[in-house]
Amino acid sequence: MAKYIFVTGGVTSSLGKGIVASSLAKLLQARGFSVTIQKFDPYLNIDPGTLNPYEHGECYVTEDGAETDLDLGHYERFLNVPTSKANNITTGRIYNTVITNERQGAYLGKTVQVVPHITDEIKRNILILGETGEFDIIITEIGGCVGDIESLPFIEAVRQLKWELNAHDTVIVHLTLVPYLKSAGELKTKPTQHSVRQLSEAGLQTDILVCRSERPIPMDLRKKIALFCNVHINSVIEALDADTIYDVPLLMKKEKLDERVLAKLKLSSKKDPDLDAWKAFLGKLKNPTTEITIGVVGKYVELPDAYKSITEAFIHAGAYNECKVNLKWIQSEGIFEENIATLFKDLNGILVAPGFGERGIEGKVLAVKYVRENKIPFFGICLGMQCAVIEFARNVLGKTTAHSTEMNKETPFPVITMMEDQKKITDKGGTMRLGAYTCELRKGSRGAQAYGKTKIKERHRHRYEFNNDYLKEFEENGMIATGTNPDKNLVEMMEIPAHPWFVGVQFHPELKSTVMTPHPLFMGFVKACME
Repeated sequence: MAKYIFVTGGVTSSLGKGIVASSLAKLLQARGFSVTIQKFDPYLNIDPGTLNPYEHGECYVTEDGAETDLDLGHYERFLNVPTSKANNITTGRIYNTVITNERQGAYLGKTVQVVPHITDEIKRNILILGETGEFDIIITEIGGCVGDIESLPFIEAVRQLKWELNAHDTVIVHLTLVPYLKSAGELKTKPTQHSVRQLSEAGLQTDILVCRSERPIPMDLRKKIALFCNVHINSVIEALDADTIYDVPLLMKKEKLDERVLAKLKLSSKKDPDLDAWKAFLGKLKNPTTEITIGVVGKYVELPDAYKSITEAFIHAGAYNECKVNLKWIQSEGIFEENIATLFKDLNGILVAPGFGERGIEGKVLAVKYVRENKIPFFGICLGMQCAVIEFARNVLGKTTAHSTEMNKETPFPVITMMEDQKKITDKGGTMRLGAYTCELRKGSRGAQAYGKTKIKERHRHRYEFNNDYLKEFEENGMIATGTNPDKNLVEMMEIPAHPWFVGVQFHPELKSTVMTPHPLFMGFVKACME
């Protein structure tokens, strides 16, 4: 039977529950256990697919086509194991299921309530992954903070589950903040005490306390935290601010977080943690032999979390190329003919990022034109590829009013159009072309060279596609479709072979880049920028 670890947070959001959960999972995996992580989000959206990136950061897409929280990206990048729709549950999904069941008469006329119906549905979802038999340990991250009204049903469900399961089948890991007050010149434990008390009032006793701090926590302070929070001194774990999130597994190993968890679960370690490959990655990350700067042109650059997977993919590719990749965030709305040369000065390459809608689109098209004409390495993802197609149609094919029907339904040259099976869909959430699809690469193309093979599977999230009516004209003029979906003949990758490195892809390669397996296209792009 699987064991369950619950990661909760207090005091403030953005403390790094996802990173702590991922780091713990990595340590347990390195000891030979089969581990997965799931995220329970307390908002009422069915999923984050309809959320503005400024609200919630990027929407991460799994292999099976689920639109999920960006923390699932951390889970995959640390564990190198794919997640699925079962790994991310929201309050909206829970209530939607319960209300649907009620409408179908599943509760036999009973009054439907938060307890037991909502909490039972939460428990059912918590246990789904454990019942597959694939995993020894399931880590469940509870979003938000203890004490939030939205989180209460999840906390109550965990309390019930802890009571229902055997004593050593569950562990509660609580993450809190130990702030440093500069005026007083000391670390303060009171916020942590209050957070643990709130959790206790909800019926859960903390087993292990992870304390985020910008300064080392001395032993006398650890003893005080242990005494007032009713945990063993060895279960007070220090989590200092790190240079990179990829340091955290090693910091947690030094604090013996994994050992404390295994002791609580009465599990014997299968082996000592093997982190040699992880340490080798960190060695390259921290000791680059060269340095480049890549411009990321996007609409949501004010919030880097909107492009979290792209940022991390560059870190992975840079480390394996022993190169430090500096990213310059460029707001596409601020790109004009008169300032583009200044904006792009000293850049080794440009990535045009994904997005939706008309805002900032002309800046992206202008960026593509500049890098195409000036032979600067270019990488376009999703809308970035579509912008490359629009630019080529306007400035090479002479179709000056060419556009995507997403931005201009009346364009006489619709080089990008809505997919046929999308035209009758009216609902927004979860209805795009989502998840992994097969792509066949043309032999000898940059894509095939990067992957080292001609058949791949990549994840998608889009409604619009390249209009094949224009394909012959594009290829006759130097932009080649080097990747296509064999089932529907959709164009997945466009290249300009005469350019030093000009690749646009309809899929999202950043979603499959991990520490252990950096993505081939990001590797190829970084190499081209280095050259």
